[in-house]
Amino acid sequence: VPIVSVDVPSGVSGETGCMIGATIKATMTVTFGAPKIPLVMMPAALMAGEVVVVDIGVPQAIIDDVPGERLESITHEQASAWVETRRDDIHKGECGRVVIVAGSVGKAGAAQLAALGALRSGAGLVTVATPRSCLGVVAGFMPEYMTLGLDETTDGMVAETAVDAVLGYDCDVLAVGPGLGLGSSVRRFVQELVKRATVPLVLDADALNAFDGELDGLAGRDGREVVITPHPGEMARLAGTTTDHVRTRRLESARALATTRCLYVVLKGEHTVVVSPEGRVLVNLTGNPGMATGGTGDVLTGVVAAWLAQMGIAEVACGLGVYLHGAAGDRAAEMHGEVAMIASDLADCLGPALLDLSRSVEEDGASRG
Repeated sequence: VPIVSVDVPSGVSGETGCMIGATIKATMTVTFGAPKIPLVMMPAALMAGEVVVVDIGVPQAIIDDVPGERLESITHEQASAWVETRRDDIHKGECGRVVIVAGSVGKAGAAQLAALGALRSGAGLVTVATPRSCLGVVAGFMPEYMTLGLDETTDGMVAETAVDAVLGYDCDVLAVGPGLGLGSSVRRFVQELVKRATVPLVLDADALNAFDGELDGLAGRDGREVVITPHPGEMARLAGTTTDHVRTRRLESARALATTRCLYVVLKGEHTVVVSPEGRVLVNLTGNPGMATGGTGDVLTGVVAAWLAQMGIAEVACGLGVYLHGAAGDRAAEMHGEVAMIASDLADCLGPALLDLSRSVEEDGASRG
């Protein structure tokens, strides 16, 4: 029997989005004036079903003055507005130079997936910096990116002595973490790299694990943005809490870390949230359960790094990156199904997802002309 809830489903807190006791799972939720935060934030959003916003004549100025938490959902129109048409005379050096520090023995694929995400997102030049013993494997995956061999430990992980080689490489953005592995040398390497880097950083996976229990070294500063892309488990370790707490307090957890450490936090999961150091919140509604497969987060690292290198605006790069990543995942699910799709399927769909946004830009320009 279809169930229609009014404003928010019964049992869902309209303030926190938490589920209080027994909760109605609605087929549709009709809400008034503007969407409510619980309708787009997990886990309460699972109870809402289709969300319909009804205009009841409340002026936008009054809505804007309502105190309390607020966020902005990333729409197709917003994402399209972020995409710029390239000049006819542009060259690869102007399209963003990304260095991806990734991979270790047994995890070379993570480096390739991050690089593929960056290339499919328009980065003009991509270099994968990886331990020397991984160099042949990584270089053999595809010809479009360059490689940089790094000093390594006896177990095939990046050595602390590799910091200078990475910092000496000319780039616009450093992406660090996919497949680096866990070890004391990796931990020291990442901490020193983050401390000394002067270009924007995108940190994921094992780069985040390097700050487990040592959060003081993880912070942005004027002129050097730092983007982190944790899943709930990584977020819990950084915040010193539990994964369950992060899952039920996604907005609160992401905002606390972003504002206290001057970070751009991309908290992955169903309805990924992007929080700026000032506490502004974007929520992404693209994506599907098929993206819960190894490597999709590595692709996202490359996607965000590529847009940051091209645009130079961290908040926009994160918002556009998560939207396109989810949209590509939706296309991959349509082609292969949610169960069978893999990370490289998603990466292969980044081009069509971006083309869809670019066409919207062209159509909008034509209609205005």
